[in-house]
Amino acid sequence: MAVLPATTLAKVFVVGDEHGWTINFDYKLWAAGKDFRVGDKLVFHYPVGVHNVFKVNGTAFQECIKPPPSEALISGNDTITLLTPGLKWYICGVGKHCEVGGQKLAISVQSISPAPAPAPSRFGA
Repeated sequence: MAVLPATTLAKVFVVGDEHGWTINFDYKLWAAGKDFRVGDKLVFHYPVGVHNVFKVNGTAFQECIKPPPSEALISGNDTITLLTPGLKWYICGVGKHCEVGGQKLAISVQSISPAPAPAPSRFGA
């Protein structure tokens, strides 16, 4: 029996699905019911120069506080691997996109699921 590493179970989530990372979209609703796990990836798609992505803390998320511009992801196809469990927060730092446009995402990341127990052998030990 082969045991697959946990990384093969990782999922890729395109934030906002076909809408991508944009203003006037309900990211709370988008994230609801999704099972984010350590090792999964978030992909933020947006037109270069129109938006960006900042990883922030809970206070900066609530108040739309922008970190220094040097911390912005700006490729338009930004991939973030979820490395640790816990709450994660992301905002757009362009103009008032976070404050007025609601361009912010909060998720809860769970630990990697434990591997299923092997089936009992019918031949005994």
